[in-house]
Amino acid sequence: MLLLNPNKHNRQYPDKESRDIMLKTIEFFENKGKIRLKNDDHERVWYQDFLDFVKKEKIFAKLLTPERYGDAGFRWDTWRIMEFNEILAFYGLHYWYAWQVSILGLGPIWMSKNEDVKKKTAKLLKEGGVFGFGLSEKEHGADLYSTETLLKVLDDGKYEAKGSKYYIGNGNKASLISIFAKTDKPSNPEDEKYGKYVFFVADSQHEKYECVRNLVNVQSYVAEFRLNDYPITEADILSKGRDAWDCTLNTVNVGKYNLGWASIGICTHAFYEAITHAANRNLYNMYVTDFPHIKQLFVDAYTRLIAMKLFALRAGDYIRTASREDRRYILYNSIVKMKVTSQGEDVINLLWDIIAARGFEAETYFSQATRDIRALPKLEGTVHVNMAQIIKFMPAYFFMAEEFPEIPKVDDAKDDDFLFNQGITKGLKLIRFHDYRTAYDSVDLPNVNIFKEQLETFIKFIAQATPNDEQVNDLAVLLKLGELFTIVVYGQLIIENARIYDVSDTMLDQIFDFIVRDFSEYALQLYSIQNSAEQQLDILLRTIRKPHFDKERFGTVWKEVYSLNDLYEMRK
Repeated sequence: MLLLNPNKHNRQYPDKESRDIMLKTIEFFENKGKIRLKNDDHERVWYQDFLDFVKKEKIFAKLLTPERYGDAGFRWDTWRIMEFNEILAFYGLHYWYAWQVSILGLGPIWMSKNEDVKKKTAKLLKEGGVFGFGLSEKEHGADLYSTETLLKVLDDGKYEAKGSKYYIGNGNKASLISIFAKTDKPSNPEDEKYGKYVFFVADSQHEKYECVRNLVNVQSYVAEFRLNDYPITEADILSKGRDAWDCTLNTVNVGKYNLGWASIGICTHAFYEAITHAANRNLYNMYVTDFPHIKQLFVDAYTRLIAMKLFALRAGDYIRTASREDRRYILYNSIVKMKVTSQGEDVINLLWDIIAARGFEAETYFSQATRDIRALPKLEGTVHVNMAQIIKFMPAYFFMAEEFPEIPKVDDAKDDDFLFNQGITKGLKLIRFHDYRTAYDSVDLPNVNIFKEQLETFIKFIAQATPNDEQVNDLAVLLKLGELFTIVVYGQLIIENARIYDVSDTMLDQIFDFIVRDFSEYALQLYSIQNSAEQQLDILLRTIRKPHFDKERFGTVWKEVYSLNDLYEMRK
């Protein structure tokens, strides 16, 4: 079964250490129990018990220390990082958040050339340290160009840091925070665009570091902090100039992928709770799960969740095989961040329509899922920001396909060191992709075939009814185009992974039932914009299609959904 089930976590791992990490983490939360988990959430209790467990088992150290800086079995292995993401979010987004912002804080460190800071970081990880990423500022968010935090250059390799950062996770406890700033004397005066930027590390417990407040009313600590003439030396500098700029964007490339996995974990736990509640609730002399519309809602939620996981797993394969010559992962990462997290919201909304008022009740996991699932599309760049990046890949994806070796499932125990050597972040339009038709042509199923027809019509729209200059400059138009393009990539990787994970044709075709509907919905929205040309309207109208309904196929998937009834409930 693709979905995480803590009661029967029998997944295959390449080594015993990885398996032990996952099983011990599950056992920690199950022993904590649902009552304490929920009470801590309601009372906004700082999760020191979790951090103590992480320290005792050296979990962050094992999972987040690149091989060359750690002990035997320590490595940055995206496969097991995916697994750990899912497990943490399954129990609570705030536990996941402490881990996620540590990953972001570690990115600039492991990408730097400062070996002493790297060795110090490895030691702090073994001691149970958490980390932070000091990028955003109050007045302009993550707009890097507008960064105001200043590193003043003094004499003899000394500096003073002054300024504030806003919305910084772990800002109360981080052993080190990687901070993005500008200098008053650029490292490269000839580079007017990038020469002024710098990354350095600071200690959240230093007397010149002022943790102002927690900005959110939840368990996590999301800090506003100030640097009050904080002393910095060359030993604290991670990168300067263009290196610092690239380090910022490459760190986000690594970290934003995790958000999709958090959505998957949240939705999986919520799904178990929803199906068990509905299947055992009798209304009007019928169980809730006997109502036809409830079956439809559950099947939609389930197939969307399975699709989320299939896509995110496959994107992980491309991350682990990436190189300077193969950067397809940048598109796929953006879609995990944008599409998988948005689909997570859809899954929770569908389930909430089923369990209704029960979803508000304080003792349910579902009540926190409804709150937390909203955060993920809005962190590490909004959906709109990621869509703006995604749309840049569309010409190369559709019209400039190149040959690449076939990428297998990549779950072996290896260090993904390329992530810390990604290089210059420009040149996204030069990235090439393998031919999407290879995946689509490998499948002959009713709904996949309908979608292939929609896809070919959409390509005609791009080629023959290309948006004019006014439309191209209209963000509303670009967002709809981006949604349609994203669905094509989403379907492609789902098909690729369906073969790897032996997903049945029945399940795959039911997944494409909602894909056909979603594509039609966005095509209709694009059709409805005010300044469409007649040729555009004619082509777009032909992309709006009804999926093929097969009663037997739907019934088979429904049986799979219903089999999750009473399969998992967290210990009290």
